Amino acid sequence: MAEISQRLLERVAAGRLLLLLEKLDGAFHIDGDDLRGLVHNVDYSEQGRISNIRMAQSIAMFLDNKGLDVVVSLVAPYRWLREEFKVRHTVNEIYLHTTEKRGKEKFFAKDYEPPQENFLDVDTTNISVEACIDRIVEEFLA
Repeated sequence: MAEISQRLLERVAAGRLLLLLEKLDGAFHIDGDDLRGLVHNVDYSEQGRISNIRMAQSIAMFLDNKGLDVVVSLVAPYRWLREEFKVRHTVNEIYLHTTEKRGKEKFFAKDYEPPQENFLDVDTTNISVEACIDRIVEEFLA
């Protein structure tokens, strides 16, 4: 998830795609793992996750209110929390998921609630990072 977000922003920085450059130039990236490190939140309980997600949402709102584009990449397992945020703000939700084992499974929420409406579904199991980025660009920025 973070790799796709970062590579999307790198493509913007490299100026390889003019449309992205126009839409996301200077976008701020909030990564869930970086945020946890910054605030020393290693609590993966339900309350710890909610706290981390709400902090990311607050930072995103703050930056958006300052006129910046924001890309947030984190595991937000609670549908109600994502939907609550989407009601108050313009959000393009991208549901990235895979069946591939990547070594961080111990941190995953056991009861992840997939989105049900108003989202882009990207199964990364059998496609490259570049193909994922192309799909996101095609959906939201074309």
